[in-house]
Amino acid sequence: MFSFTSSRLKKSAFRESGYTLFEIMLVLGIISVLVGSAIYMLAGNIDVAKEQRVTSDIQAIAMQLRTYEMLNYRMPTTEQGLRALVQPPAADPKPIHWKKLMESVPIDPWGNEYIYRNPGKYKPDGYDLYSLGAQGKDGEGNIGR
Repeated sequence: MFSFTSSRLKKSAFRESGYTLFEIMLVLGIISVLVGSAIYMLAGNIDVAKEQRVTSDIQAIAMQLRTYEMLNYRMPTTEQGLRALVQPPAADPKPIHWKKLMESVPIDPWGNEYIYRNPGKYKPDGYDLYSLGAQGKDGEGNIGR
């Protein structure tokens, strides 16, 4: 009788060990809801990161423009644009001491080139430097200036 009881206990313990399919599916459902809500909450942070990158890029470009000005005693014209930081300008006025200051013309996080104007439309006594932003149109969504 002792052996019958121990084998019975072993069988009931074996049946109770492990998880049922329902329990596994429940846990997976809860995990998927949590992951989905985390992705939804972080989606807005991507836009903020892109805007911060634009601000950082504009500061870096502005520093290279100041270096260009110190070397050549003038800023690149609108026609020469930011390409003057990458290759010698073909248009007049030709730079006096041109040096390559950037590896390539910078592109904003949305795939557009930064807008450079000298003299500026928004800053007539200086230059404009900005990104068109996510909209890709000149207007309120611009970042920089």
